[in-house]
Amino acid sequence: MKKQALVFSFLCFIITNTHAQQGLLGFKSSEAEIKNEKIFDAQLSSKRVGENIKKLSSVPHHVGSEGGKMVASEIAKVFTAAGWDTKIETYQLMFPTPTTRTLEMSGATNYKAKLKETPLKEDATSNQADQLPTYNCWSADGDVTSNLVFVNYGLPEDYETLAKYGIDVKGKIVIAKYGRSWRGIKPKVAQEHGAIGCLIYSDPADDGYGAGDAYPIGAFKNDQTVQRGSIMDMVIYPGDPTTPNIASVEGAARVDHNDAKNLLKIPVLPISYGDATPLLKDMAGPVAPREWGGGLPFTYHIGPSNSQVHLKLVFDWKLRPGLDVIATIKGSEFPDQWVIRGNHHDGWVNGAADPISGMAAELEEAIAIGGLLKQGWRPKRTLVYCAWDAEEPGLMGSTEWVENHAAELQAKAVAYINSDGNGRGFLGAEGSHAFAPLITEISKTVIDPQTGVSVFERSKAERAANATSTAAKKEAFQSTAYPLGAMGSGSDYSSFIQHLGVPSLNIGYGGEDEGGEYHSIYDSYDMYRRFKDPTFAYGVTLAQTTGRVVMRLANADALQFDFTELHKTVKGYISELMNNVDQLREKAKVENELVNNSVYVYAADKTENLKLPALLPEVPYVDFTSVLNALAHLEKAAAGAEAAKKTADTKKLAEINSKIYTAEQQLLTNAGLPRRPWFKHSLYAPGFYTGYGVKTVPGVREAIEQKNWAETTEQMGEVAKAIDRLSVYLEAL
Repeated sequence: MKKQALVFSFLCFIITNTHAQQGLLGFKSSEAEIKNEKIFDAQLSSKRVGENIKKLSSVPHHVGSEGGKMVASEIAKVFTAAGWDTKIETYQLMFPTPTTRTLEMSGATNYKAKLKETPLKEDATSNQADQLPTYNCWSADGDVTSNLVFVNYGLPEDYETLAKYGIDVKGKIVIAKYGRSWRGIKPKVAQEHGAIGCLIYSDPADDGYGAGDAYPIGAFKNDQTVQRGSIMDMVIYPGDPTTPNIASVEGAARVDHNDAKNLLKIPVLPISYGDATPLLKDMAGPVAPREWGGGLPFTYHIGPSNSQVHLKLVFDWKLRPGLDVIATIKGSEFPDQWVIRGNHHDGWVNGAADPISGMAAELEEAIAIGGLLKQGWRPKRTLVYCAWDAEEPGLMGSTEWVENHAAELQAKAVAYINSDGNGRGFLGAEGSHAFAPLITEISKTVIDPQTGVSVFERSKAERAANATSTAAKKEAFQSTAYPLGAMGSGSDYSSFIQHLGVPSLNIGYGGEDEGGEYHSIYDSYDMYRRFKDPTFAYGVTLAQTTGRVVMRLANADALQFDFTELHKTVKGYISELMNNVDQLREKAKVENELVNNSVYVYAADKTENLKLPALLPEVPYVDFTSVLNALAHLEKAAAGAEAAKKTADTKKLAEINSKIYTAEQQLLTNAGLPRRPWFKHSLYAPGFYTGYGVKTVPGVREAIEQKNWAETTEQMGEVAKAIDRLSVYLEAL
């Protein structure tokens, strides 16, 4: 760690911020905007960030709880005091909590799991009443008994390894490690392979004493810490599972939760590595592959177990009120153009890091904007600041609000800017790639509180320090643009961009705030101030970053959409897909040649040939012509749109602005993605087996990965049509 810190400090030292503040993107004159941003910055308070984190994480505040009502009320008070028009919109949300949790092993090993985290004197809120128990929300009710099988991280490739060992999980309970994918993928794949139950634990090698000192000495998981969390199959659709595509308002028509397409049918339970230890020690069968091993002090076996495991889970399946706090400042010139900012307020327990650290930054923005209002400033466009409830169970608060206001949002939403948890470290940003130049510009003007260089330069130094080749280091050093990422899922932007086509951004800081408190009773103020952001300085840094995005979009003369950047990015995606097809074709060719050229091996006592491996199916020619032609069209149309903005007079520019923010909706497809029509964006979606992780050009990419060549061709056509629609739309600006 010391060596890495020295290297990084040296990189920060040798990289200087050469960016000089010039005219801001989208502004004919930048003087007033720069002045207002300085006033905005001066009102931000790290002390107040810390105070709000402490107050809002003082009690458990999951959806429907008394603590949740208190947190929503306190947030509304802050908005109102700052001069915002504030209301709370309530949705009736399905949110099951457990009434029975039993996990026990009997036979060669007799053990009853504790299923409870240990209160600690070093953590003042860890012994509170009203804490949700350790569980996975949206597990099915179940009472199952069987042998246990260890499935590593529970990914599709792990089951391929099990097959090589001749081990079948059908009718068994599986135990998987947290990590390498979103938690909901593990029971999903287990169910697909016939398992009747699933346990998930955090191995100490990944998140425990193998990673660093355990809490409360250090930040990592102790032997009783458990990661709660949703296992809703959000890649099918997020939100309330009982009201797909419609808002969960009072009296809404609902499907039975047992029939919901995004809920699994087997019982699932997260456990600590303390509770996992006796279960894993009981395993028989083959020694696990070396790469499957973990940090527990014994040899890992795949199983099945010597003993029987009994898992019983029962849930209450109740509707509970979800409270979305919505605060508004009406725009002075374009009231029907909305710049929307959001962060969720519900936590699995106290939630100091997730989500209150991000919520505290949003409140700082609201307070600073309120200060500007008192000095006579007014945004040209309407600001809508949101504090979402019920994000943790499945993005419910934001999704239901979006579904409830869908038509109005598609007409009025200029952009949605999201944050979630926040901590010490490096800028992380992802979103609509037409915003890439805006994020680059802003990242060069926000100063990192630890190093004194811009967050852009610090991010660049981090990429260079972690680069694995000389070429990659050189590329990082020479970069002049922030590498805006693509959006998958896992936070409240999903319904905006992937369902409605509202341009979106997700912004946060982290990387030097590691720890194992995630979704546990130890996600507390005491943990946060010790290990996450001790001076709360990065709460101010996040507020400066997202606040600039909001203010510049709200006041721009020309909205800062640059579709030439989108074109470059999508062109890169298509090149990558073409390369993927070539690699699959070459792999099939090489492996089939090996089979065809194999020397026949004879058994010692037999004369017949042993059976050779089956030939891999040939990879057909995949025609990318339609998409390449569409990209050529987009290149010209995007360049034309940029030229039009530069030459437009005030009236024409206002006309362009009124249309350009809805351009991304042209990238939606009517039918949505195969097998999950809720996701309509042709360029960005969470992967079917990655959960949070993004798949770019998802219809085509996943068809190629599944070697479904008919669907590849079909989806290629859909993407080409979407890109052409965008081009035609831009040409008409």
